[in-house]
Amino acid sequence: MTMPMIMRRRMFLGLAAGTTLAGCGYRSVDAIYSQPAGTVPKQYANRVRVVFWTSYGGVNGKAVDKLVAKFNDSQQDVYVEVQFQGSYDDVAQKVAAALVAKQAPDLAILSDVTWERFFLNEALEPLNNYFNDGFGPGVYQQKLFGEYVVKGQSWAVPFARSTPIMYYNRDAFAKAGLPDRAPRTWSELRSWVPDLAKVQSGGRSLRTIAFAKVDGDWQFQGNVWQFGGAYSKGLDVTIDEAGAVAAGEWQRSMVHDLGAAYMASSPSTDFANGLVGVIQESTGGMKTITGKAKFKVGAGFIPSEVASGLATGGGGIGMLRNISDERKQAAATFLSFLARPENSAWWTTQTGYLPVVDAAREDPELKKLIAEQPNYGVAIAQLANARQQDAIRLYGRNANVQIYTGLQQIYADNAAPKKVFGSVAKRLEAIGDEVQRLYEEKVL
Repeated sequence: MTMPMIMRRRMFLGLAAGTTLAGCGYRSVDAIYSQPAGTVPKQYANRVRVVFWTSYGGVNGKAVDKLVAKFNDSQQDVYVEVQFQGSYDDVAQKVAAALVAKQAPDLAILSDVTWERFFLNEALEPLNNYFNDGFGPGVYQQKLFGEYVVKGQSWAVPFARSTPIMYYNRDAFAKAGLPDRAPRTWSELRSWVPDLAKVQSGGRSLRTIAFAKVDGDWQFQGNVWQFGGAYSKGLDVTIDEAGAVAAGEWQRSMVHDLGAAYMASSPSTDFANGLVGVIQESTGGMKTITGKAKFKVGAGFIPSEVASGLATGGGGIGMLRNISDERKQAAATFLSFLARPENSAWWTTQTGYLPVVDAAREDPELKKLIAEQPNYGVAIAQLANARQQDAIRLYGRNANVQIYTGLQQIYADNAAPKKVFGSVAKRLEAIGDEVQRLYEEKVL
């Protein structure tokens, strides 16, 4: 990650710290802010305009555009305008900056580690009053829906939700004489290193796995649980304790002792190019990864070790509080549209993201896709092992950056995980102290 990007990330996360926001005259809860500029096509004139800030480009971005176009053509009262803003962090940074400027999109994609900061600072509209029979708690997958519920109020709804899954190169596995499945444990994957190394790719031995340079702390959250540890218990930091250290040591050894792993800017790109045998990557990359790979792609559960468990992630949709009642009602109409089973199922078929609406799993087209391409069903089945992430990563300002920066030291410098995580823990403890008051007041 370049220094300018780190500074932009820190700017947002600094803005999102409660005392900083209040101190800079950040916002009035009851104020009505203007919309970002945009253009409404003539055929949609005289409707209530809803501005939707998203973070999806490529295949997934095209799917968002098609969903929105379908909504705009399905009724005559609301026009939703999609405005792509970049990555999850870019969206969050721009929302924070817009609110400081007394401007607000109506809806925004907020990631698993950004919506909490807006919630703590009362920038999100509680959604309970907008729910109806077709849009509400009874519609959504409960585990995913429940992650946005705090003290009985819903602060966002799931949309592009995911877990990591293990993608593996079926052709390379066959050449290596390995079973056509993902490894069941991390120890089993380690035992497969010599077999995979016998497979040649690009004139060199195939490496086993690539670890993400940036944002790998999301996948590593699950790895820590799998080795019996945690990032934190509440905001009490435990990343420097045995389980997390064991997970870090497993990865350090794969990189530096066995030469079977490395740090990659884009593990999914390297995997699709046949450079590594496996990756742990988002379900939301399913269509892109399988489309780019020139080999048969397999998918399986993330391995366990002494325990199972993996992190949910991806994006939900939050409604901004500083918009007019008319805009809120119009935005809720669009959220209700996305909650229809056929729309949720279609989104899954186009991307690989989890079907967040329970009834979507019975959609004929989705069932047909899973029957023809079982990889799409892996994430749905694996959701039983998923759980909400540890609080320090979710609520701690810049906590995710601190964790993946520590992982970079392990991958690049062969640094001892015990020492690295000891330093990371001290920084996380300071981060936890910053948010402790708001966390106790609004979450506990």
